[in-house]
Amino acid sequence: MADRLPRPIIVNAFNMNCVGHINHGQWTHPRDTSVNYKRLEYWTGLAKTLERGLFDAIFLADILGTYDVYGGGIDVTAREAVQLPVNDPLMLVSAMAAVTKGLGFGVTVNVNNEAPYSFARRISTLDHLTDGRIGWNIVTGYLDSAARAVGRDGQTGHDLRYDQADDYLEVLYKLWEGSWEEDAVRADRAARVYADPAKIHPVHHRGPFYRVDGYHLSEPSPQRTPVLFQAGTSGRGQRFAARHAECVFISVPDKAAARAASRAIRQAVADAGRDPQDVRILNGISVITDASRAAAFDKLAEYRAASSPEAGLAHYSASLNIDFGRYGLDDPIPFGQTNAIQSAAKLAESRGWTKRQLLDQLALGGRYPLALGTPAEVADELESWVREGEIDGFNLSRIVTPESYADFADLVVPELQTRGLYKTSYGQGTLRARIFGQGDRLPATHTAHAFRIGTQLKGAAE
Repeated sequence: MADRLPRPIIVNAFNMNCVGHINHGQWTHPRDTSVNYKRLEYWTGLAKTLERGLFDAIFLADILGTYDVYGGGIDVTAREAVQLPVNDPLMLVSAMAAVTKGLGFGVTVNVNNEAPYSFARRISTLDHLTDGRIGWNIVTGYLDSAARAVGRDGQTGHDLRYDQADDYLEVLYKLWEGSWEEDAVRADRAARVYADPAKIHPVHHRGPFYRVDGYHLSEPSPQRTPVLFQAGTSGRGQRFAARHAECVFISVPDKAAARAASRAIRQAVADAGRDPQDVRILNGISVITDASRAAAFDKLAEYRAASSPEAGLAHYSASLNIDFGRYGLDDPIPFGQTNAIQSAAKLAESRGWTKRQLLDQLALGGRYPLALGTPAEVADELESWVREGEIDGFNLSRIVTPESYADFADLVVPELQTRGLYKTSYGQGTLRARIFGQGDRLPATHTAHAFRIGTQLKGAAE
């Protein structure tokens, strides 16, 4: 693997404003500090660690419901803190941004549970306060418990949720890209003109799901539209990603599956009239490393002792909307069609996984592939994933926090840098400029360009 990759590997810290995120049970490990998630210094300290490791961003997941499918309730979910309790991810960003200069922030917000008009202002505010380091992970939801909590009988149909998301994004593009002209703000004290009213335009949107009449409340932020993350790899989710996403998060167990997913995503992007290289594809991964192989395997044994495979199964039950508690260890499981995460169900069905096999996969409390060993061995594995899986980088889950991130920053990053596979400093400009190297704003090939003020003023106001 002597030849260099075309660009540095992207690494985001995958996290959540809660105790247990992906690798369940690890809150019981004596070196894990995730029970301090309610304290600001927990997050500012983590941000400093990630900045030391030149992580591209901290990618904050979120849910609005509870994992109540396994066993028909929340017993395991509550006992093992399976993303319960969970706090608002957006509230963390300003504090972490204040103690960092280069770290980006990807926040998850469900389009089905917040009006686009108010959400547009929240994101613009964060883009201002972070100097353009904000990204948004677009999700449409999959938990019936979340839908019931906000007054609906259950989740709407899978494809219909994406139809609604398309309409939601169109409203946002009109607000972010088309309401304020680039030079609308003058801040002219002598003339007593802060903003030129002739250069601020109302948005009048009539869509199948949303109706909006109003001006965007925020002046143009460094990126206008945040970096757009998305995690849908079903047929409809893939079409949505092809139109909107800049970074696509996949969750597959091996490099062959990653390669198939990556090729399908890039083909869909090309079919949508965009350059396939306009997207960055990231897979979820866990890393356990130490200076020696023996020490790394000792950590693995420690982490396995602390893990809760059953808690991981409770999480996975909600992902597929299947109560695995009803099945014996070797019973056949009818995965079939689901209104939850279709890609996860399709993969499970294709592999014919039983409960016993799933529990074996969940030995660390989560199902992400594991890179294990010395820094050199981990670097070999990550490089292999990028080359063979045709991906651009990773969402690195935490096993023990902050140890997992600190180990990566202090041990793996120097090894990757020595190989020319990882940046040695943060680049200039916004999060988008650093990831894509093509400026702070969405490119002209993106669907949002049709609503950009000065490009097509009419499209911005209709």
